Amino acid sequence: MRPIPGDDPHALAIVRLGVDVPYEQAWSLQRWVHGKRVAGELTDTVLILEHAPVYTAGKRTAAHERPSDGTPVVDVDRGGRLTWHGPGQLVAYPIVAITDVVAFACRLEDAMIQVCADFGVTARRVAGRAGVWAVGDAALGLPDRQLGAVGLRLARGVTMHGFALNCANDPRWFNRITPCGIPDVGVTSLSAETGRRIVVEEVMPIAEKRLAEALGKEPFDLHEEDLLRR
Repeated sequence: MRPIPGDDPHALAIVRLGVDVPYEQAWSLQRWVHGKRVAGELTDTVLILEHAPVYTAGKRTAAHERPSDGTPVVDVDRGGRLTWHGPGQLVAYPIVAITDVVAFACRLEDAMIQVCADFGVTARRVAGRAGVWAVGDAALGLPDRQLGAVGLRLARGVTMHGFALNCANDPRWFNRITPCGIPDVGVTSLSAETGRRIVVEEVMPIAEKRLAEALGKEPFDLHEEDLLRR
C-alpha cells in the first residue's frame, strides 16, 4: 500500500467494496470519506461496488415518478431523480476535490463512453439528458436506451455519489419506475447491446482505468480495511 497524503493532486485511491453492498452502508462510508477528503486527510478516492437491489430518489424526483406499488425508495442528497441500483450494475462513487461540477459530470460520462467503446458498444451523450446512451432508431421503433447514469452532490468543494453503468443487470427492475424521470426511453446494458454476458468483474478494471484517465489521475489500489485506518 502506498501512502496517500491528502495534498497529492495526482493520486486516485481505488477502493473495491465488493458485491451486494447495502445502499445505506455505502452512503455512510461516502460521508466518512468525504469528511476526510475535505479535511485533507485523504487523497481523491473512488469507491467501486455492486449494490444490493435498491431504488434511490434524488432531489428532483417528482411524486408521480415513484413506484405506485409501495416499493421502498431511499431518498438521497444527490442531484437527479429516481433510479435503481443492484446486481449486474457497476457503481462508482468518486470522492474528489473539484471546482466545476458540470465539467466533472462530463468527465464521468466520458469515462463511461470509453468503457462502452472498449466492449464494442457505441455510446454517446444526448442533449438535455444526463448519462450515456445507445442511440435508437425511429424507423425501427427502437428508442434511445440508457447505458449509464450520473448523479452528484458537491459539498465544500468535494463530490459525492457518481455514476452507474449497466453491465449484466436485469432490466425488469426499471419497469416499476421512470428511470431518471425520462419517459419514452429504454434502459439497456453492455450485455444486451453485445449479445454476450459482460459481468461487473470484467468491466471493473477497465472502468477504473478509464475513470482515472478522464480525471487525469494516477490510480492505485487501497483495501477497505486500510482506508478505515486513516
